[in-house]
Amino acid sequence: MVHITEDMIRRRAEHNECEIFSLEEVSLHQQDIERIEHIDRWCRDLRILYLQNNLIPRIENLGRLKKLEYLNLALNNVEVIENLEGCESLQKLDLTVNFVGRLSSVESLKQNVRLRELFLVGNPCTEYDGYRRYVVAALPQLQCLDGTEISRSERIRASQGLEETRRRVGEQERSYLRRREEEKEEAQRKGSKERRTGLDGRCFTDISNTTTSPSEENQGNQENQENQENLDEDQREKEFWQTPCAFTPESRLEAHRHLEEKRRAKEEKEKQKTMTKKKNPPRTLITADGRVMNVNEPKLDFSLTEDEDNNTIVLDLAVFRHMDTSLMDVDVQPTYARVSVKGKMFQIVLPAEVKPDSSTAQRSQTTGHLVLTMPRAEGEIKVMKSVPRPHRAREIRRSSSSEDNKRDDRVPEKLEVDPGKRRTVDFTNIVTHQGSRGRPLETPRPGSPDTGVLSEGFVDDPDVPPLM
Repeated sequence: MVHITEDMIRRRAEHNECEIFSLEEVSLHQQDIERIEHIDRWCRDLRILYLQNNLIPRIENLGRLKKLEYLNLALNNVEVIENLEGCESLQKLDLTVNFVGRLSSVESLKQNVRLRELFLVGNPCTEYDGYRRYVVAALPQLQCLDGTEISRSERIRASQGLEETRRRVGEQERSYLRRREEEKEEAQRKGSKERRTGLDGRCFTDISNTTTSPSEENQGNQENQENQENLDEDQREKEFWQTPCAFTPESRLEAHRHLEEKRRAKEEKEKQKTMTKKKNPPRTLITADGRVMNVNEPKLDFSLTEDEDNNTIVLDLAVFRHMDTSLMDVDVQPTYARVSVKGKMFQIVLPAEVKPDSSTAQRSQTTGHLVLTMPRAEGEIKVMKSVPRPHRAREIRRSSSSEDNKRDDRVPEKLEVDPGKRRTVDFTNIVTHQGSRGRPLETPRPGSPDTGVLSEGFVDDPDVPPLM
């Protein structure tokens, strides 16, 4: 049973800065409310109150709302119009599709002198002979009934035959009330039978819950039993909605209780599934020693092929055709590929190393398959050694610096000039040396006699090699 709480009203007072004491309009429709309470004490300044599409059987606790102008109680279980005398400012009352059968209760609205519109469409009283004439005559302040304006001539005709109309309406009303008593008794008997049946079912359920869990050999039998239970539940559901019944407050409550029980059972089932998933240990994808496992939790068909022409590995995963792509997640690693389908893991070890950065994932628009194209890695990248340059003995001998010798023995640089265009540098002509007489010191050409003038103090040492 849903009760009207302060928090419920405060959440609907955001336009009034969540203040309920000065609230002028509140909407409490479709909340499965079964009783009107607290509103007349918390919202004294209320002008508009929406309570349609609930399970309210009685109009009550509204007498203090002196400023209330519009009350909507459509699609409820109201059977009698009552307890609205204190609503002095009431101008419009909507009781569409309720169970008002006591038409004489409309006379309680005579004290609501400002009442201008009344809606009773869909109530049993509207089927009475003389219904409209009776209401028009009983409520002279009314201007519109069930969306149709009341003319002056209609009011005069209704007042002329009021006594005869009241007598006919009274007979039909008593007949309806007798049928209602029978319907209530039948509903009570049916409710008692269902409670006994439900008690037996609960006892059986409790006993079944005390049994131990089946072994792995009996899991197939358990699944068959669950399927049979689902078929029985579908059959009972079909019988419940297809069995004809009278449209009464009891049948409306029964349908509501049935939907509530079904919703709670579904929530409980989902809760048990969640708890079972939490109890089960997660599936191992990679072992402690780093070994990758092959996993196919979604149980999808797949094919893994090697395209030698394009040097790629292709994984074709048969994903469901109408599944949204946002429910899938792809992760490609050098040695394995992993795909998450609605939270279930598919993992496969690849026959060769691939390039994750160059891999692509595509979805077929016709079959819905997920195709992963993964280029194979070319292998390890090896450092190639450069070919050493030929030993230049002459240059080394002409070099006067030890640093030059070390530089020549090093690995050559990556950027090199064309060796065909290299020329040997003539170190002898870089600097012009002056002799003792101011003339340049000339070096004899190879193979020619030494015709130069020797300097003073020159000593010919045979151990010194000649200049080339």
